[in-house]
Amino acid sequence: MALTIRKGGEMDFPEILGLIRELAAFSKAPPDTVRNSVDRMKQDSGLFRSFVAESDGKIVGFALYFFSYSTWVGRSIYIEDLYIKPDFRRRRVGSMLIKAVFEVAEKEHCNRVRLQVLNWNENAISFYKKHGGVIHDEWLTCDFEEPAIKQFLEHGAE
Repeated sequence: MALTIRKGGEMDFPEILGLIRELAAFSKAPPDTVRNSVDRMKQDSGLFRSFVAESDGKIVGFALYFFSYSTWVGRSIYIEDLYIKPDFRRRRVGSMLIKAVFEVAEKEHCNRVRLQVLNWNENAISFYKKHGGVIHDEWLTCDFEEPAIKQFLEHGAE
């Protein structure tokens, strides 16, 4: 299996979006959870970067990330998604994608790379811990989806 890790680009957005949908299904998310589109990704392309893992001309995995800033540690990278097709897991694809992101973090003088992992995804948790990741259980994720944003703006903090 010849595998290549390379920077993702606009031409990869359709395949990346397909993998995002696979990831949502793997994550047991409702089918309508992924509302993104190739057009939206093109509009937002300045906000994120990606690496893709390619085998025989097909994208078999990706890491999508962006720069963030932490008041505690400064410049950081947040990995929004890391996903590898099932047939390519346990073949070091995840390690290769993480390495590519870590190389960017080092080059850009980032003090941290952060991501989230589902608490039931033991394989991913084990992988991250094996590579020095610290899994925190005291912080909870809080999302404000578009309807909540609009509702707050319309009604304020009543």
